[in-house]
Amino acid sequence: MTLQIKNLSFGYDKNKNILNDISLSVHQGEILGILGPNGTGKTTFIKCINRILPPASGGVFFEEKNLAALTPKEIAKIIAYVPQYTDNYFTMTVIDTVMLGRLPYARRSYSHEDRSLVFELLQQLNLESLAFRTLHTLSGGERQRVFIARALAQQPRCIILDEPTSSLDLHNQLFILHTITAIARQKQLSIIMTIHDLNLASMFCDKILMLKDTRIFAYGEAQEVLTEANIDAMYQVKTKVTVEDGYKHIRLLK
Repeated sequence: MTLQIKNLSFGYDKNKNILNDISLSVHQGEILGILGPNGTGKTTFIKCINRILPPASGGVFFEEKNLAALTPKEIAKIIAYVPQYTDNYFTMTVIDTVMLGRLPYARRSYSHEDRSLVFELLQQLNLESLAFRTLHTLSGGERQRVFIARALAQQPRCIILDEPTSSLDLHNQLFILHTITAIARQKQLSIIMTIHDLNLASMFCDKILMLKDTRIFAYGEAQEVLTEANIDAMYQVKTKVTVEDGYKHIRLLK
């Protein structure tokens, strides 16, 4: 099963596109990292994939189905979205937040199966002891686990995350990315995430998409795309790229 983005373009202004003719595929169990300087359209791109923003042209397809032809409830069963900022949820409890992921399936009330799945996810993500805490009392890493659990509760085929490690300490960055990677492999989910840390992208992403000047600048296997020349062209910084432990390490030069 594959998520396909075909010739996708988008612009907030009709006379100026932020994205132009973006095409790529994301396979089940694959992790795609999206890189690019601020303002290159990374968040806009993932919102177009999820139909939060309707593309000006082109489309997004899953198993040859055009998402534009599906209802929001149907899309929610295919794609789950974890935004970077989630302040609106801070007064909710952990268990209520995760239960929101069952809305695409719930009828008048949540079923026994809905509750069982949510309890299982709380256990899987080490959230049981936090179940009745409100989100504003949690650390950034704990909240991120809650939102990933909510996304998993949708039982999607693809999870999209906007900078999932933003503002997290090193321990929580690694914990979140190890968790995402394990879930992708175990459940054969496609994972698409925007990320700024090139070393983390190298460690955890199978493929990398670099966006620049509204278009794809580079796309392919992570270890092939992360080169000194590409990084210099993207960010106007000099780096030294070496291979250790089977993946590339990027070091900034003065």
